[in-house]
Amino acid sequence: MPPVFDDRFEHAFETLLHWRRDVRRFREEPLAAGLLDKLLDLADLAPSVGNSQPWRVVLVEDAARRDKIVAGFEAENRAALETYETDKAALYARLKLAGLREAPVHLAVFCDCETAQGHGLGRRTMPETLQYSVVGMIQTLWLAARIHGVGIGWVSIVDPVAVHDTLDVPADWQLVAYLCVGYPQEEHIDPELEREGWQGRTPLSTRIFRR
Repeated sequence: MPPVFDDRFEHAFETLLHWRRDVRRFREEPLAAGLLDKLLDLADLAPSVGNSQPWRVVLVEDAARRDKIVAGFEAENRAALETYETDKAALYARLKLAGLREAPVHLAVFCDCETAQGHGLGRRTMPETLQYSVVGMIQTLWLAARIHGVGIGWVSIVDPVAVHDTLDVPADWQLVAYLCVGYPQEEHIDPELEREGWQGRTPLSTRIFRR
């Protein structure tokens, strides 16, 4: 018999979606023993094209490699700042866009673009569905982490090629996400970029089209 998701569960799930935040401010304490493995096991339940499970997760523990990732982020962040002017530049400079130095866990999530698993099913016309599958796994990880009081921050201001080289992974792995993971310093239901005045959310009606 399939499970019955009652009104209470429906409300709790909606609350979970509202409270899933991109975290940049972490406490430095380590995750509870076994918790990261549990979260990754849950994330591995995510669907994937052809049942290919193309995600490859690298736990970045080496201090020297972490330092290179941080240095790369800082260089790319400075370059990004130069693309803005006047008030927007001043606001960008104030934003905290990563928790790389504080987060106890760093995960680099790659897509194995040449995986044999799945036998190519569903990918002939849209091979990028492999990467989309990895994103689905990341979203599943994010929600599972939130349930257990853990925060995740997706650091996109990195050079994928540099991260690939720093972590010395196979050539056919493509970086999809560099994630900071840990317990948040603070909790907010509204996105930080909205609180800081960068960009608020917009109505769904502006993104639905009929043909």
